[in-house]
Amino acid sequence: MTERPYSTSAYREAARTLAATGRRLYRHGWSPATSSNYSQRLNAGHAAITRSGRDKGLLQETDIMVVDLDGRPVGDGKPSAETLLHTGLYRRDPAIGAVLHTHSHAATVLTMHWPADHVTLEGYELLKALDGIDTHESRLTIPVFDNSQDIAALAADVDRQLDAGRITHAYLIRGHGLYTWAADMPACYRQLEALETLLAVELDRRRLG
Repeated sequence: MTERPYSTSAYREAARTLAATGRRLYRHGWSPATSSNYSQRLNAGHAAITRSGRDKGLLQETDIMVVDLDGRPVGDGKPSAETLLHTGLYRRDPAIGAVLHTHSHAATVLTMHWPADHVTLEGYELLKALDGIDTHESRLTIPVFDNSQDIAALAADVDRQLDAGRITHAYLIRGHGLYTWAADMPACYRQLEALETLLAVELDRRRLG
């Protein structure tokens, strides 16, 4: 029997966490139907990630699989089509332990109806929920990437923008959704919840003029 390149207990814990997190995000309306994908680092070379096409409101531990950091599946199953956007973050920064991607109403409308290549959040108290921000007198610029559907090219573009220091906590894909990451799942969920709330507030403010 071939020894697994990751701890079985770490995988089981990650699968439980990811399934529970997915159902929680679904209840907020941020991950409708089979949209979205979530992952958690297992070790220096592997991550647990949602399988492709799974209903996030019904997400179970069996809907989580393992990939290496080149995005190749370990064992049976088809990982999310956007796996490289997760593994690219894990490869570049060993401190990243979790990545969440959602498809919310606010993120979709904001990025489809305003053509800018970024969304700026400024002056919000809730920005302090993000790692490293300790005052509401802060400005967060979230880059918006076009939804090319070429995931390898998009991952390379994201990597270049990270190298240039233009991305800190998150990025958006136009008409698609939000990506954020952190050292562990609790911190990642906290950031995601803050960002989704602020995007919804920003959308309402723009509607009100």
